[in-house]
Amino acid sequence: MSNHQTQSQPKPAGLQGFSSPFARLNQMLEGLAPGNSPINMTIGEPRHAVPSFVGDVIARNLTDFGKYPPIKGSDDFRASIAAWLERRYGLTGGVDASSMILPLNGSREGIFYAAIEARMATRKKISNPVILIPNPFYQAYAAGTIASGCEAQMVRADASTGFLPDIASLPADVLDRTVACFFASPANPQGAVASLEGWQSVVRLARQHDFVLLADECYSEIYRSTPPAGVLEAAYRLDGSFSHVLSFNSLSKRSNLPGMRVGFVAGDPAFLTRWTTFRNMAAPQVPLPLQAVAAEAYRDEVHVIENRRLYNEKFAIADELLRPIFGAVVPEGGFFLWLDVGRFGGGEAVALRLWRETGLRVIPGGFLATSDDGQNPGDPFIRIALVETAETTREGLSRLANTLS
Repeated sequence: MSNHQTQSQPKPAGLQGFSSPFARLNQMLEGLAPGNSPINMTIGEPRHAVPSFVGDVIARNLTDFGKYPPIKGSDDFRASIAAWLERRYGLTGGVDASSMILPLNGSREGIFYAAIEARMATRKKISNPVILIPNPFYQAYAAGTIASGCEAQMVRADASTGFLPDIASLPADVLDRTVACFFASPANPQGAVASLEGWQSVVRLARQHDFVLLADECYSEIYRSTPPAGVLEAAYRLDGSFSHVLSFNSLSKRSNLPGMRVGFVAGDPAFLTRWTTFRNMAAPQVPLPLQAVAAEAYRDEVHVIENRRLYNEKFAIADELLRPIFGAVVPEGGFFLWLDVGRFGGGEAVALRLWRETGLRVIPGGFLATSDDGQNPGDPFIRIALVETAETTREGLSRLANTLS
C-alpha cells in the first residue's frame, strides 16, 4: 500500500437494490396485525445488564466531556486494548499500543471508513477495483463498498462452504483487482467460526494479492465453549507480522454496551498510520469518558463470562425446542439462530406466517443477502436474535416450534 492516488471511480456492482433489512421487513409487514402479543427477535441488540462499573467510571471522568478527544485515543485506552489482545490471542509482546490500535465510534463506522481508505491507499493502478463481501453480509460492508466506488464481489457463504466465504476459490484476476476483503468470524448471521488455519489461508491471499483483510470479530467473545481463533493471532503465528490485516471489535456484544458506540481497530501499523490522517479530518472521535469505560471493560472478564453464560442458557432452550424440527441448530459463535425453513416455504413466507399467526417477528434470511448468479443464498433461511430474556426466548421459540411442527 502506498500514498493516496487519484483514480477513476467505477460504479458499484453486485449490490443492486441494497437497503436496510429492517426497513424491508417493516414494508413487508406494514398493515398486518400480529396474531398474538408481539415478540421481536429481529435486531441483534444485546439486552443483558450493563456492567456495574460503567456509571462510576463515567462519573470519575465526567469533566473530560469538556475536551476534544484525540483521534488516536487515550494512552490508557490503547494500553488496555493491547493487553487484552495479548492475553486473549497469545500475542505476548507483539502488540505496539502506540501504532497498532485506534478507537472507533462503534466498529460500524470503522468498517465503513476502512473500505474508503483501502480504495484510496491501494498501489494497484486499476480502474475497476474490487472489495470482497461475504454473502450473506453485514450491511455496513455494502455501505463502505458503495462509498468507496469499488465493485462488490459477493462471495457465497452457505452450507457448501461451511457458512464462511471461500476466498481461495476466486479467480486470480479478481483477487489481483481486490483492494479489501470483509471477513467475519463468528459470522453474522450464521455463527460459523474460522479456524486458525482458515484465517491464515486468507491472510496469505491478502499478502500475495496485496489487499487488506478487514476482519469483523465483533462476536469474538460470544461463543459456546471454545474461544474462536483470531485474525491477529493467525497473522502473528505466520511470521510475527500484522501486515495487510485489521481486526475490528467493540463493546456492543462483549459488554452489552451497544448504545455507548465504542470499538477499536487493531493491526497493520502502516495502514493505521495513513488512516489516522484521514480519520483526523473525517471520522467521529470517541469521548474520553467512554474510552475510560472501554479501558475498564477490557480489563474485566467477569461480566463477559456471565454474558456468555446467559447466551448459552438460551441456546440450550433453542436446542431443546427446535432440534426435533431442524436437527442441530446451535452455532459455534454469535447470538443468532440461522434456520433453514426452505421446506416450509422459505424465509419470507415463514416470517409472514409467524407474524400473522403468532406475533413473532423474525428476519427473512434473503434480506441479509443479495442475489448472486440469480440466487440469493439467504432465501431459505430466517434469522432469530437470542437477545431477550430466557423466558421471552422460550415463549418466542415455542411459538415457532408449534407453528412449524
